[in-house]
Amino acid sequence: MELQSAEYKSPSQPGKRGFEDLDCFKLALDLVVKAHEVAKMLPPEEKYDLAAQIRRSSKSITANIAEGYGRYHYLDSLRFYSIARGEINETIAHLINARVLDYIEQDYFEEVYKIARQAEATLNGFMSYVRKQRSGHKEYGVRTIKEQLAEYSTDDSEEEINCQME
Repeated sequence: MELQSAEYKSPSQPGKRGFEDLDCFKLALDLVVKAHEVAKMLPPEEKYDLAAQIRRSSKSITANIAEGYGRYHYLDSLRFYSIARGEINETIAHLINARVLDYIEQDYFEEVYKIARQAEATLNGFMSYVRKQRSGHKEYGVRTIKEQLAEYSTDDSEEEINCQME
């Protein structure tokens, strides 16, 4: 079966790019198409299990890239890009499951796997670029908010625990 590429052309104007013009988004979109093709190949008993999960995780990749792109501070953007990277790996895990369960052929699996890893590598490159740009750090700073460490005690005696339970 020949792999189909996502057919999408951004209507954005030259010089005014959006998230849909990012290479990592385009590759993720290709992965969405491939994941949906795989979902169609699965047997009926996988309709609400593996098929639904592979579709959901693949679509989450593009959604998180878009949401990260819309954030102003680079640390906030990176958080969503990191989630997108996790979703790529979740999609790969579902593809591996489909292969191990013999739902898809090895050659097809390898082609889709390569697209997924290429999407991941491109997203990693974009994340490095975002880190270097540090957009929004002048307005909001580079400091993060952290909670102080809380101390917990587990030295309760047996009598105290029984009293509290009564």
